[in-house]
Amino acid sequence: MQNKSLEPRRRFLKNAAGSGLAAFAGLAGAQSFDFKPNQRYPDPSVLILDPSFAKYRIYSSTVEQLGTGMRWAEGPVYFPEGGYLLCSDIPNNRLMKYDEKTGKFTVHKQNANYANGNTRDRQGRLVTCEHSVTRRVVRTEKNGRMTVLADSYEGKRLNAPNDVVVRSDDSVWFTDPTFGINGEWEGSKATPEQATTNVYRIAKDGQLSAVITDLVNPNGLAFSPDEKKLYVVEWKGTPNRSIWSYDVAADGASVSNKTKLIDADGPGALDGFRVDRDGNLWCGWGFSGAFAPEPTDIGGGLKAHLPLGKSEEMDGVKIFNREGKPIGFIRLPERCANLEFGGPKRNRLYMASSHSLYALYVEAHGAV
Repeated sequence: MQNKSLEPRRRFLKNAAGSGLAAFAGLAGAQSFDFKPNQRYPDPSVLILDPSFAKYRIYSSTVEQLGTGMRWAEGPVYFPEGGYLLCSDIPNNRLMKYDEKTGKFTVHKQNANYANGNTRDRQGRLVTCEHSVTRRVVRTEKNGRMTVLADSYEGKRLNAPNDVVVRSDDSVWFTDPTFGINGEWEGSKATPEQATTNVYRIAKDGQLSAVITDLVNPNGLAFSPDEKKLYVVEWKGTPNRSIWSYDVAADGASVSNKTKLIDADGPGALDGFRVDRDGNLWCGWGFSGAFAPEPTDIGGGLKAHLPLGKSEEMDGVKIFNREGKPIGFIRLPERCANLEFGGPKRNRLYMASSHSLYALYVEAHGAV
């Protein structure tokens, strides 16, 4: 006898097949969001803040939601050989996979050691920051085996590796704030062993060095297209979150000339970012959660410390030119933590945003 109570679920799964939400039924324990793309062109979510950004906007391209059901999406990385993207779902301790060919969004790996930032090295291997419990940077070999690239510095455990990039000389650069050990939400709480929160470089021969030691919780990082500049987000900068620019030495082993390139300006929140071939910085953006120091009467005998910004006005991707001038903004219904250029032409912007993965075709191409 057919179970009629299962029919609504069967219809849902049938209708979802082939879409970005096809595998959501298996992503239990997380919130999903209905998303309606804009019907008209150009997409009003893609805002031109400066006329120079107009050439990067495709008139007939709209923001798409490719998958949902995560708790905090991070670290997208694209693999052109397979035509797929991986991203981290940190609180759920897993890596997710979006397949461009099928449109399916599925679990790629469970028990991912609270993976955060991911990148692809020059040999096409996955490099991951496991930012809690194991607290290490690892490389997944082509045969699936794991190679530990770094887990300690000067005899003490790393804090919580966060984001990672690979330079053309095969050196691996990563940030090491304390987010993954600050509480129980994205791993397990632990006491930091490092005296500072650093940016590290792993040389091709495996030698680990601290190249930047004076930033408070460094976060996203990226190189300029010519690799002569290194950009790093300072998550807890003074007074605001910032992106700092450094000159990279000719031998590629050190940096100097620290210069503030971008200031998040009050309640703005910078996180991960990518650089395009023209040197523009495409930055995950949102509200920092800052609240007023003094409470406000909200009625009912309650006083609350109200937020200093509105998430619905700030969530998305903010684009800056190489001089640090804001030129464009992509408005999203969720805060964007990190992003990646992908697709066969490297012109599809993938945006890992809180619970969901979004994408937008643009007339820009990833620098790496």
